[in-house]
Amino acid sequence: FFKKFLYEPLPIESHLDHCLHDHFNAEIVTKTIENKQDAVDYLTWTLLYRRMTQNPNYYNLQGVSHRHLSDHLSELVENTLTDLEQSKCITIENEMDTSPLNLGMIAAYYYINYRTIELFSKSLTAKTKIKALLDIVANAAEFEHIPIRHHEENILKQLATRLPNKLNNVKFNDPHVKANLLLQAHLSRIQLSAELQKDTDEILIKAIRLIQACVDVLSSNGWLLPALAAMELAQMVTQGMWNKDPYLRQLPHFTSEIIQRCTEKVCVPKLFFPVYSLRKFSIRSRRTTKSILVL
Repeated sequence: FFKKFLYEPLPIESHLDHCLHDHFNAEIVTKTIENKQDAVDYLTWTLLYRRMTQNPNYYNLQGVSHRHLSDHLSELVENTLTDLEQSKCITIENEMDTSPLNLGMIAAYYYINYRTIELFSKSLTAKTKIKALLDIVANAAEFEHIPIRHHEENILKQLATRLPNKLNNVKFNDPHVKANLLLQAHLSRIQLSAELQKDTDEILIKAIRLIQACVDVLSSNGWLLPALAAMELAQMVTQGMWNKDPYLRQLPHFTSEIIQRCTEKVCVPKLFFPVYSLRKFSIRSRRTTKSILVL
């Protein structure tokens, strides 16, 4: 058996049934699937369908006859579309025809899990602020597989004490809590270990898409102030700084020490003039500005 395991190829099984909701939602948005029969036909062209007959036990089939396959596919389609309808991603008319809804279109456009867009729809309100937005984004389904390594709970607990937004009664072995802490650490520019920094990089790639989806959900509801807060959060994540931090912090290579020296200069407010306004500076102001720029 050991030699067979080493030298002979192993079959590759399909995991499409584990993420079928998002596939169906995307195909419904693009009108590839317009009814339940289209969904069944769609599955017959996949690796999942080919492997069902070869390894039925792996896919919980009772048999490999045409009747068994048909019943299993019909049940799979029915359950998946029902979940999408309950999450308000699609609508099912006459128990057969499918049509995309606004939430489903947003989820398909930003490649977001259907459970995440449902979370956004239920959690975002007209009074949502940046702190709540950060919590909502961190609870997205996209972050549920972030690894929690051995002894990492203590590291995260120590990290939490250094962050501005305190989390009460949380479990530090929860991937969503870790995502929240690492997002805050990114905004605070806290130096992390190589492992945590790698996790942060993966989180940031998804976070931008999630925040943009929040903007669309809020805009669809006509909530201006929360939508502006979500846009501001997107800028914060991109620049790696809090909205209360000095504006100079978004410039490359500007450390806290350099910013402190800049704020002590007389002409710092004039740094936020248009470039052509520099010609109106006095000689003294020009010299002071030049000294700041060469820091």
